[in-house]
Amino acid sequence: MAPDGAFRRIVVVKLREYVEYDATGLASLVNAGEVTPVQLARLAREAHDEVNPRINAVIEFYEDAETVAGADGGLLHGVPYLRKDTGPAEAGRLQEKGSRLFKGHRPNTDSYFFRRARDAGLRTLGRTTTPELASTIMTESILNGVTRNPWDLERSAGGSSGGSAAAVAAGITPIASGGDGGGSIRVPASWCGLVGLNPSRGRISGGPDNQDPSFGLTRHFVLCRTVRDMAAALDVFSGPHPGDPFIIVQPNRPYVEELSQRTGTLRVGVARTKWGAVDVDPEVLVAVESMATLLEEMGHMVTDIQPPYESIEYVRIGLGLSSYGASSLEDGARAMGRTINADTLEPANLKVYEYGRNSENRAADLHKALRRMRWCVGEAIEAFDILLTPTMPHVAMPHGGICSATNSTVSAEEFIEADAALCQYTGVFNVTGQPSVSLPLAQSASGLPIGLQIVGRFGDEATLVRVARDLEEARPWTHRQPKIRAARR
Repeated sequence: MAPDGAFRRIVVVKLREYVEYDATGLASLVNAGEVTPVQLARLAREAHDEVNPRINAVIEFYEDAETVAGADGGLLHGVPYLRKDTGPAEAGRLQEKGSRLFKGHRPNTDSYFFRRARDAGLRTLGRTTTPELASTIMTESILNGVTRNPWDLERSAGGSSGGSAAAVAAGITPIASGGDGGGSIRVPASWCGLVGLNPSRGRISGGPDNQDPSFGLTRHFVLCRTVRDMAAALDVFSGPHPGDPFIIVQPNRPYVEELSQRTGTLRVGVARTKWGAVDVDPEVLVAVESMATLLEEMGHMVTDIQPPYESIEYVRIGLGLSSYGASSLEDGARAMGRTINADTLEPANLKVYEYGRNSENRAADLHKALRRMRWCVGEAIEAFDILLTPTMPHVAMPHGGICSATNSTVSAEEFIEADAALCQYTGVFNVTGQPSVSLPLAQSASGLPIGLQIVGRFGDEATLVRVARDLEEARPWTHRQPKIRAARR
């Protein structure tokens, strides 16, 4: 898509033209015969070679990228794509989860997620960085180093899908995969100025061997730059498969068709107060206030909401999950023929593993805590069609600190508490299973992106698509570009 939103009929032969298009626009060019998938793969490699040495977002650009298969004529025919190095798997390709424990690991089964990607015509050209085991919001690891934010190299791109976010923001590809267990799509979307949707629990299958991961807290989707790409990706990746724990209500029409539907009048709950242990930056609150005013001007009914849960409850859930993580790590270590120790796990993750291994948490207690939070939040927000909240309480943070898994001074409890405090608006909706999207609707005085989150009712991605379209039209963001971007010299 051109900067002004118009579709330009040209042959894409220059990198500066390639980076101006979203995934939908590139697919239109391919289907019109104006550019080939091979040409796009070459441009993606050129973009990678130009910017990746500065941001460290892509850890492997496939040697055979120009011959990667993808269906002809699909919804995203020929579009270059990148894969987060944990989550849905490509058979035979490295998937090391940002960890020395899994170095050299190659799954032997394709996920349904990547089968759908290929069926839609996406060409997966490489894999992106993630913090070890996708455990935190800071994408930095001993194995792969620090991933830098294209808007400010001294700041984090977020996590755990930080590599995908940085790569899309910098123009390497227009779309890349992500996973979200507490904010891991929405956090990097907020800090890198992108669209990041965490779909409803059950909307995207984790099969054939990872259905409903982490008791349904973790879902997989994409990071992209436009709402129409978000809608197209929902059509590409949505749908049930054998072995899914339940079948979610299916949409009335393709999500791309929601882009032309009326939104109607909605009841909007607005979060103007903090929901966790960290205060919200005044610039973020100003952005929330501005967007609440805009929604009211659009004819929606806007009402303030109070925090719908006690932050300590989310911390307890995080601590309770550690015992299950410990068991899973032990299985992984046995499969890799390795031992869990300081040579294979980063300091904070090793402490969380040891906490979980020695924990007396019971499955029944964890399920009770999850049920209680779902009920409390459901009761608190039942009156609203959508919610407006900050995505993060702050703009992108400097590298390192208490949320880095490489931090050797933090305890397991401190590590989990810090993550819960910063993800105070995101993690709660992983528990409830509701769809939620971060949109790059504002900027700080220093020019850093500020993401705002729109939360929908369970199973109602359609309303989020329509509202996100309205906000994108009213406050467009594609003209804002980071300092580090391909062809920007």
